[in-house]
Amino acid sequence: MNAFVDAATFALPENHGNAVELSVVLPCLNEAETLVAVIDRARRFLAAYNVAGEIVVADNGSTDGSIELAQAAGARVIHISDRGYGAALIGGIRGARGTFVAMGDADESYDFMELMPFLERLRSGTDLVMGNRFLGGIGRGAMPPLHRYLGNPVLSWAGRLLYRASIGDFHCGLRAFRRDAILGLRLNTTGMEFASEMVVKANLQGLAIAEVPTTLKKDGRSRPPHLRSWRDGWRHLKFLLTFSPRWLFVYPGTTLVVASLLTFLLLLPGQRTLGPVRFGVHSLLFAGFGVLTGLQLASLGLIASVHGARERYWAESNHLARLRRWLSVDRSCLAGGGLLVLGIAGATLSLLQWAAAGYGDLLVERQMRLVIPSLVLVGAGIQLMFTGFLLEFLGQPRTIAVTTDWDARHG
Repeated sequence: MNAFVDAATFALPENHGNAVELSVVLPCLNEAETLVAVIDRARRFLAAYNVAGEIVVADNGSTDGSIELAQAAGARVIHISDRGYGAALIGGIRGARGTFVAMGDADESYDFMELMPFLERLRSGTDLVMGNRFLGGIGRGAMPPLHRYLGNPVLSWAGRLLYRASIGDFHCGLRAFRRDAILGLRLNTTGMEFASEMVVKANLQGLAIAEVPTTLKKDGRSRPPHLRSWRDGWRHLKFLLTFSPRWLFVYPGTTLVVASLLTFLLLLPGQRTLGPVRFGVHSLLFAGFGVLTGLQLASLGLIASVHGARERYWAESNHLARLRRWLSVDRSCLAGGGLLVLGIAGATLSLLQWAAAGYGDLLVERQMRLVIPSLVLVGAGIQLMFTGFLLEFLGQPRTIAVTTDWDARHG
């Protein structure tokens, strides 16, 4: 992330010396129509409540005079060369000098005079304070119906389900936080999904999160917003799923394995009839495919969970630690190798039966009831063995401390 800071600064109240308690960060891309009014509103808040603060405009390549207007209005401008909403905010947060940071859009949709409840929560020890527009009130025309009744509610519901986070409005653009706590999350998404990334990673790291009611009014711009509903909605959902391997891989995979295995065992002895429908060897084939696909998903979920804990996106749970220890490369090779041997034996037996028939026609129904389980066993064995090896690789320490005789003699 490349950020260049110019010399424009906002004067602090005299009784606060050089300390900056709150930095108001405004992402900006051609916001000349509304930027000055937003900066003025933020300055009035700082003055009204005697808060030692600064206003930072994180400019993302404006060409409409926004930079000059921001400097003239007393804001400090940080030039962010990497494009995107998230890129601008990451650069602005890094360049901010305050203990706390409040971020909000520069389009007049949020009232920065309402920041005091955010600051009070931060002062009392909260790490991240989210605005909730559905509690505070959404003005007429402030949010498109698609966003108000479908996009935001669905994505916020998905966030609460996937992460057990009691956040009613995952994507509110007005929020405040402890700067060092958010920098510690290593946020790196450059687009609109940055809003989800902040909440998700803060929740996974166990940061204290609170919500306060926030009003939203129609923005003051004459041009269309930068937000693209379907593209950015998908990017939010994609991020929510990416950092939830349990819901993306483990739960669907486990459910598929159990359902497919029960069906497989039910159909293995022979065909079954349910009303007018007959389930035969073809259904057995699909059930076997379901078992293998479910095992693949479950193993990917386990690997993703271990990798996420290793990268410290979340703490390793006791269940995950026990499963990882139990599924050692030795055990996985032993169990997987056993399944592989059984599968190869079944396939060999099928081949011998075909040879005994002179490589001619066989009873397909009976033969497939031997071939399909054999292939399922081979696939499951291979999956289990290589999952164990990959977990072993992920469990290797990044550095190994080796003490030599020279080290012992020279300290």
